[in-house]
Amino acid sequence: MIAGRSRPETGAAGGPARHLPVMLREVVSSLKPKDGGKYIDATFGAGGHTRALLAAAGCEVLGFDRDPRTVAEASGVVSEFGGRLTVVEAPFSEMLEIAPRHGFEQVDGILFDYGVSSMQLDEAERGFSFRFDGPLDMRMSASGVSAADVVNKYDERDLFRIISVLGEEKKAKFAARAIVEARKEKEIATTGALAKILREAIHSKPGDIDAATRTFQALRIYVNDELGEIAKGLLAAEQLLKAGGVLAAISFHSLEDRLVKTFIASRSQAPATSRHAPEAKAAVMSFRAVQRKAIVADDAELKNNPRARSAKLRVAERTETPARHDDPLASLLAKLPSLEGEAR
Repeated sequence: MIAGRSRPETGAAGGPARHLPVMLREVVSSLKPKDGGKYIDATFGAGGHTRALLAAAGCEVLGFDRDPRTVAEASGVVSEFGGRLTVVEAPFSEMLEIAPRHGFEQVDGILFDYGVSSMQLDEAERGFSFRFDGPLDMRMSASGVSAADVVNKYDERDLFRIISVLGEEKKAKFAARAIVEARKEKEIATTGALAKILREAIHSKPGDIDAATRTFQALRIYVNDELGEIAKGLLAAEQLLKAGGVLAAISFHSLEDRLVKTFIASRSQAPATSRHAPEAKAAVMSFRAVQRKAIVADDAELKNNPRARSAKLRVAERTETPARHDDPLASLLAKLPSLEGEAR
């Protein structure tokens, strides 16, 4: 993607937003686009990765994005490649149902590039960034619970869980308490107001990231159910990829990467069988991990695009065995806050 679903240099919401696709060369090399092949860009953004795939071979790409504005602006890229690109407005968790409608029943490669795009960060009215004072929204789509709803309606305990787990904020207790105390006086309606509250509650040392960064990250992940989306998307990819097809996933923080790593590990290793049930047969692996460790950006890319420094690319190749139906990510997700608390 031209925007890349990469993080700004400060982590979640600050820093200049340059529109560069992350690890473009590594992505194309991993997916190995071929003439006549079918590929899914599950996080289309501005289409930087998709452009590279379409330019590399006479293939077709189906792009997913749940941001209606992004999809509307994709018409130029669609026209550029003369019918080889289709972009749909939908979360990638729905690709299993939607892809076959567009002729993508079985595909040669699927790319995930998780997180918020720098285009969204640049739009003050979207409320993703504390670099600009705007409404406290953070929704990638145009519907659902907003960050303002969470901040102003959720109790202190749930705010603490969201901020500590999804933001990995060590001082989540102070952040949650400060939010609850501040909203007693006045509704917290803007990114600037929330950032001010957090900076007063969490005192950063010189050289640390902005005190508001991790809480903004947590709210964005929660509001958009990003971890749940990742889990559903990976399970859908297992069913859509043909034998020899490639799964490529770029993560930017530990929670995302943990889900991807757990999924690939569970699908590329035969589960242990009990010595008390010798007749039980180990399931055949549905993926083959292409490399043991995640691929990271090289020095040349980091020099041109510092935001790529936290990016991790994991790649796995689909085997011939049928997709499995167990969910290896359920136990991880069960420990995280869910959107069940939205009706408060």
